Amino acid sequence: MGIELLVNLSYVAAAVLFIFGLKMLGSPATARKGNLVSAIGMFIAVVVTLLDQSIIDFKWIVAGIVVGGAIGALVARRVEMTGMPEMVALFNGFGGVASLFVGWAALYGFEATTFELITIVLSILIGGVTFSGSMVAWGKLSERISGKAIVFGGQRVFNIMLILAILASAVMFTLSTGPATSIYLYLVIGLSLLLGIMLVIPIGGADMPVVISLLNSYSGLAACAAGIAINNIILIVAGALVGASGIILTQIMCKAMNRSLSNVLFSGFSAVSAGGAAAKIEGEAKAMTAEDAYYVLEAAASVVIVPGYGMAVAQAQHVVKELQELLEKNGAEVVYAIHPVAGRMPGHMNVLLAEADVSYDLLLEMDAINPRMETFDVAIVIGANDVVNPAAREMEGSPIYGMPVINVDMARNVFVMKRSMASGFAGIDNPLFFKENTRMLFGDAKEMLGNIIKAFS
Repeated sequence: MGIELLVNLSYVAAAVLFIFGLKMLGSPATARKGNLVSAIGMFIAVVVTLLDQSIIDFKWIVAGIVVGGAIGALVARRVEMTGMPEMVALFNGFGGVASLFVGWAALYGFEATTFELITIVLSILIGGVTFSGSMVAWGKLSERISGKAIVFGGQRVFNIMLILAILASAVMFTLSTGPATSIYLYLVIGLSLLLGIMLVIPIGGADMPVVISLLNSYSGLAACAAGIAINNIILIVAGALVGASGIILTQIMCKAMNRSLSNVLFSGFSAVSAGGAAAKIEGEAKAMTAEDAYYVLEAAASVVIVPGYGMAVAQAQHVVKELQELLEKNGAEVVYAIHPVAGRMPGHMNVLLAEADVSYDLLLEMDAINPRMETFDVAIVIGANDVVNPAAREMEGSPIYGMPVINVDMARNVFVMKRSMASGFAGIDNPLFFKENTRMLFGDAKEMLGNIIKAFS
């Protein structure tokens, strides 16, 4: 009885650490500490669970920890900041497939009740969908497959038939006399993997940040179902926390795009007929040199910097911080405008700027910066496109019409740093480039910023 009490108290402590860690992750200033607190909670949960199971031979467990830890450490150290969204997609996928294997393994060693079989099939189903869906998201983000919505005739009908087949297989699995060897088990696994693929391929690359957060939620729900299947309380708690926080983050991001979750998930099915609604944008973009930009910035009293995925590609975050310091020494106010879906994963820009030691107090959200935009002398857009596209306000035919964007075009001067006039991840032309107060600085953002810094020096 004493050991059981100690185990339960340890689980309570781990759950409390999870909750506090998750709360701390809500602020950039405490995110690292929150990650550490949650990791300590998970360490306690894993150690107590292993010791509570009366395991005698730990060699396979130790081997798994060593091999998995080595692979994880190597990949994490080698991944560049531009590859972080793909890394997160892989994490979600591996979490899903882990839950699938836990549910599968729960079929062996004891006689499962009907309720336990239901939780097992849920763990396998959600885990399979999460794994294959995350692999497709990884492929789209890494551009190993097309980032465009992939649709074909009869796709909705095919998906409906697929879901019905999964439900039928799941019911037959729970009713089978030998579920561990039932053909319906393998049908559920195979069909769940196919469903994950079918759910993600019709979603365009511009919506990948929402998909990443949603798949993160799925991985939590899969872990929760796995915890119920093996009767592990702390796994249920951890999975529920991840699932709930993922859903909340997904809703926040959908709100930032002025779209419903159902619209993000299912709009791709009608992509064939939806194209061509937006009017063609015409005009002449006005280019400028780094030296010209220096003269304007040297006289500016207030500057807002709007980072996007292009900053990550150029790895320009440290140079941006250097420019910020020079402008502040020159007497200018400098802040950063962060759009919730800038980049290719939730919080992408925050992570990049935190790496460059940019003060968290200078990172302003869209709702805080837009009312002040007209007061800024210069807005510097670094590799952002869709999140600063005024077509969202001005062009009713645009696919992003109604999406909240950072209104950089309302600043007195706008500098846009881009390699070319190519459209953003959403594939939509940007009228910002042709505005009277906009000047284009073509080339690598890191190099252009470096040239401006040299002019200051």
